[in-house]
Amino acid sequence: MTAFAFPRSALTRRAALALAAAFALAGCVSTPPAATGNIHVMTSGGFTAAYNELRPGFERSTGRSVKTAYGASMGNASDSIPSRLGRNEPADVVILARPALDALVAQGKVVAGSQVDLVRSSIGFAVRKGAPKPDIGTVDALKRTLLAAPSIAYSASASGTYYETELLKTLGIEDQVKPKSKRILSERVGTVVARGDAALGLQQVSELLPIEGIDYIGPLPAEVQRVTVFSAGVATASKQPEAARQLIRYLNAPAAAPTIAKTGLEPLSAR
Repeated sequence: MTAFAFPRSALTRRAALALAAAFALAGCVSTPPAATGNIHVMTSGGFTAAYNELRPGFERSTGRSVKTAYGASMGNASDSIPSRLGRNEPADVVILARPALDALVAQGKVVAGSQVDLVRSSIGFAVRKGAPKPDIGTVDALKRTLLAAPSIAYSASASGTYYETELLKTLGIEDQVKPKSKRILSERVGTVVARGDAALGLQQVSELLPIEGIDYIGPLPAEVQRVTVFSAGVATASKQPEAARQLIRYLNAPAAAPTIAKTGLEPLSAR
């Protein structure tokens, strides 16, 4: 009696299927990293609106998915970028105020020399939608407005740090205004103003403009304006440093400048 013989082609197919199943069960089957490797980004609020508009184009052009975590440039809030990095959350690219980025370089959290300046960002004010718009066009007008405001909200990041540590002192009204000012953690200042929890809100212009339910008044007067440069860098813990640099180049390309400008930022790539 002769043994039943499978055709060689059937054996080949069966062997291949069995081998593939074994690898799959062992978790060894994967597609090429270039097609599936996620890039992890941490970005602060100042660049968020521009980043959210630019990110889909990068994903389409590269086939990569970009995963994003949002947080303040500085401070000890649980979702701030320094706090996230301190917990070793995944990060390939970090985007935040340049002084805060340089501090992360000094701490060994960001690769030295990887910093790229993306935009200049100004500080502005907003009120609840439909509320009277106070005059902040001059330094004297700004002082009167701050003194008259029943409540003021400001961020826990770069703009708020300037407000509470320098601006009020410069204006000579710290004692009168600081007690009625509220530092906002883990939330947009505009959102607080929109629901009526503060009469006046101060934050980066690019963070105020996207918020519904508020009216943007305008920027701080030039004499007391504080422009912040927001920059990107490669995290030292990045598992895909070359892909991280590719994304930074994309965000800093001249082609990105019009999108960035319409969010209230001054793109540095256009210079």
